[in-house]
Amino acid sequence: MAMAALNILSQPWPPTPSSLSFSNNNISFLTQCNAATATINSKLLSLSHSCHFSVLSSLYGTNRPNSSSKLSSMPTHLSKSGTLTAGTGCSWMQDNSMHHNDAADSECGEGPLHSAFPAKAAEISSIEDLYEFISSGPLMNKLGLAPEAVAESIDKWLAYGLHLCRLFQLKELDLSVPQKVRIYHYYLPVFFWCEDQISQHRSLYKDGEDIPPLVIGFSAPQGCGKTTLVFALDYLFKVTGRKSATISIDDFYLTAENQAKLREAHPGNALLELRGNAGSHDLPFSVETLTALSNLSKEGMKMKLPRYDKSAYNGKGDRADPSTWPEVEGPLTVGCLASNPFLWKLSKQSIHS
Repeated sequence: MAMAALNILSQPWPPTPSSLSFSNNNISFLTQCNAATATINSKLLSLSHSCHFSVLSSLYGTNRPNSSSKLSSMPTHLSKSGTLTAGTGCSWMQDNSMHHNDAADSECGEGPLHSAFPAKAAEISSIEDLYEFISSGPLMNKLGLAPEAVAESIDKWLAYGLHLCRLFQLKELDLSVPQKVRIYHYYLPVFFWCEDQISQHRSLYKDGEDIPPLVIGFSAPQGCGKTTLVFALDYLFKVTGRKSATISIDDFYLTAENQAKLREAHPGNALLELRGNAGSHDLPFSVETLTALSNLSKEGMKMKLPRYDKSAYNGKGDRADPSTWPEVEGPLTVGCLASNPFLWKLSKQSIHS
């Protein structure tokens, strides 16, 4: 089974928005690039003048809307302050009224993204500001994303950022600091890392060979946003035309019946009364599922992905009826597994009172 893993042991953004103030005095990534500065500036300047065409091609690929599209017909220019404007003064995220209605949107169950952070308007007004903000992200070095690579692909960052804003029903022209951080410091860096892992994996095979999907595991403690991250990644994979599947370690909890048997076999052990702790997962079933997923490499191959219903039995939970499980079809490119690292590791051991 081909796998890649990313450990996220804490939130990759500061706990308060106050520490997210960037100025030309304390952060100047463009001038720190030394020999690459000229190349980056040239790329950014070029994007500043033709950003809407780059975003348009990334959003729609070869099926671009015709020239009557609001986005393609909107005049774009640089203001005296260096802000990229379109029409009546929109900044680097353009065309707030255009709606994306492809099939992937309806499948993902869009909904508002709520943040516990105080809302504050994002202070990004130009392509260069966006580039500097992206490059300042705490995951960039960890994921091997160099500033030069960001500059070369800034149009993709714009396009995918726009997709995520629409997925989570955010105002792309007025992102709060927490929203901006989630998209450009968390979701998109991890997505580009995944794309690199997929490319490396696929390069190991010759033309004509069946390429098994790469299973990427995301390991982080509870509450770090693994489910939402995987949801966003799955959506972006669909946008780029990749076939993907998502699954969680929670989907491998014991059935209600088997959990009851485990509880009865260990009377007095509070750790095994309910689901959640090590020992409450069906490991053989998880191995069987992931193995089948990794073999989904040919056209016409199908399988159903198990799901767990946490609302069953008044919140005690039970494995959902197989008739409700989503079906995926090969050839699959990537599978995403979200898990708690401690549970995944410790579930291999029996817990005794």
